[in-house]
Amino acid sequence: MSEMLSELRKAILEYDVEGATSFARKAIAEGVEPLETADVVIGAIKQVGDGYGRGELWLPDLIGAAGAMAGAMSIINEEFIRRGEKMQTLGTIVIGTVYGDIHSIGKDMVATLAQAEGFKVIDLGLNVKGERFIEAIREYKPQILAMSALLTATAPEQGKVIKMIRDEGLREKVKVVVGGGAITANFAESIGADGYEPIAPMAVDLFKKIVGKGG
Repeated sequence: MSEMLSELRKAILEYDVEGATSFARKAIAEGVEPLETADVVIGAIKQVGDGYGRGELWLPDLIGAAGAMAGAMSIINEEFIRRGEKMQTLGTIVIGTVYGDIHSIGKDMVATLAQAEGFKVIDLGLNVKGERFIEAIREYKPQILAMSALLTATAPEQGKVIKMIRDEGLREKVKVVVGGGAITANFAESIGADGYEPIAPMAVDLFKKIVGKGG
């Protein structure tokens, strides 16, 4: 591994957003292949994710590493686009917290761990209306739509979005996975979701099974 890639990996493990962005840019400028650079980034974030899964690291660690990863990947993706190439992924996930809910921690954890496993993640953010989910399904053609709801009052919004997807004739084109503090397996089944998991690492395992890459 080149010195620049070693520094990039170190920056992500130290949650250094500015450093990760800078070293990714320098690596690309020195002629390092974007795929090789991306592999270093994904390997580092996976190390953090595995540490979190074992209980050795905590949520702030995961969030910090995710921020550093995002900075580096923005540079790497720019290089892929410049070359007219695409990064290979396990699949595309559109994720967001439903309308009326502004809680981000669970969604951010799932998004980070999914990226570490090799998924392309389109994060729509918080307080996402059903119409925006529909637009994203049409635009990005994801294999999976993941929706989060922490509040009991906002949980029914997940069912409304699934109905909208069905009404728009898109239901057969995407698998819907739901989660969040307000969600149970029975509720997920009742609204017609394709899957539910209570914690982030299990959600990512479910994603992998859906795309045929899990056990």
